[in-house]
Amino acid sequence: MNDILHGLGAAAAFGAVGVVLLLLGIVLVDVLTPGKLGHQIWTERNRNAAVLLSSALLGIGGIVFTAILYTYEDFGKGLVSTACFGLLGLVLMAVAFWVVDLLTPGKLGAILVDPEPHPAVWVSASCNLAVAAIVAASIA
Repeated sequence: MNDILHGLGAAAAFGAVGVVLLLLGIVLVDVLTPGKLGHQIWTERNRNAAVLLSSALLGIGGIVFTAILYTYEDFGKGLVSTACFGLLGLVLMAVAFWVVDLLTPGKLGAILVDPEPHPAVWVSASCNLAVAAIVAASIA
């Protein structure tokens, strides 16, 4: 029974770290794009914004999953490493967004919240997932 309770406690702690990282991902995408992200997605039904946010959330989820899967034996160390790798993933996604914005015509943030579908969204989303995969692979 102690194993179950310990497992539930660990799952709750890792889950809390994961939720905080996901919330930080939402804030990051909101900061990188003009306007209010929630309004763009839920009120305006902007698919571009939804694809970009979804890719960031999937990427962070993949990093957190990998960090938990390969966590240290020591619970505290594992929790801290999960948070650190997740934060690193968010920072690198922001840097990648900035680099893509510098190397491509127009303002990427404005393109991504345009109501008209745009291929740049898929490039940016793929970049998020690629950065997340690189960070996740570095954990294992």
